[in-house]
Amino acid sequence: MVTAVELGLLYAIMALGVYLTFRILEFADLTVDGSFTTGAAVAAVGIVNGYHPLVASVAAFVAGMMAGSITGLLHTKANIDGLLAGILTQIGLYSINLRIMGAANISLLREDTLFSGLRESGQMGSGSWAGPAILTPVALVVLIIIIWFLHTDLGLAMRATGDNAEMIRSFGVSTDTQKILGLALSNGLVALSGSLIAQYQGFADVSMGIGMIVAGLASVIIGQAILGRLTVFRAATAVVLGAVLYRIVIQLALEAGLNPNDMKLISAVLVVLALVLPQMKLFKRVPSRFKVSTGGDSSEAAAVPAPVAPADPDAPAPGANVPGKAL
Repeated sequence: MVTAVELGLLYAIMALGVYLTFRILEFADLTVDGSFTTGAAVAAVGIVNGYHPLVASVAAFVAGMMAGSITGLLHTKANIDGLLAGILTQIGLYSINLRIMGAANISLLREDTLFSGLRESGQMGSGSWAGPAILTPVALVVLIIIIWFLHTDLGLAMRATGDNAEMIRSFGVSTDTQKILGLALSNGLVALSGSLIAQYQGFADVSMGIGMIVAGLASVIIGQAILGRLTVFRAATAVVLGAVLYRIVIQLALEAGLNPNDMKLISAVLVVLALVLPQMKLFKRVPSRFKVSTGGDSSEAAAVPAPVAPADPDAPAPGANVPGKAL
């Protein structure tokens, strides 16, 4: 169970990247399966060639941003559908990852990684809760940076791009730039997670990214089904919680005797359950338990300006209950 929590915290960085595209930009990005492996491949090759693990992890983040930028350019400049652009990039990355690694698998067991010292001292991978205690601040730092970024002018423009591209374009904001930036950041986080997973597991494999988009979506959907997603803070925090819960559920399924070959099927079933259960009356009440009982839901809701009176006499009056976008 401790190992599941450790993996959940590392995969939470990947899930935050998926959250940026899936919830913020409303973009179905399938680049994730390829960029996750790209991050692992770049970090593994860097470490094997004597670079510091931290430098190798930063290089993995940059490589992931480049992969996301390619998907963004294909979608915005080449007018290729977003889904197809992600698939094309993912397929191309498979060959690129093989080129980077020079083989289908690279072992890091005898190399110095970010976790080597912790493993040798018995603080990680040994069933001790010291591992989750060390990894939790790492995941929280990434979470805080994402929340901070989404409250900056650039982050607000990105949120508005996913909410109403035509409206934000009328204010002079380039939605193409916002999409490219969002995809780059998302895949940078995914690649960073891939590099950390490779160092944690002690190897990088060309197939380790297959099905990663399903795991990312499951983390986002499961967490937000529990905490809700009315504010950026709650939605992003739910993603981290969902990533940990997802790994715990997978671990419980393995301990229950299920075949490891069925893990992809179990992941798909989890996503379906996370999508269907919140629609049931019993589970609809769960997120409401976390709602603030005062007049406003949050400072963000209070910061939303009052609606301007519409010119159309048949339109709703100012102050009417206008549904907002969930995050």
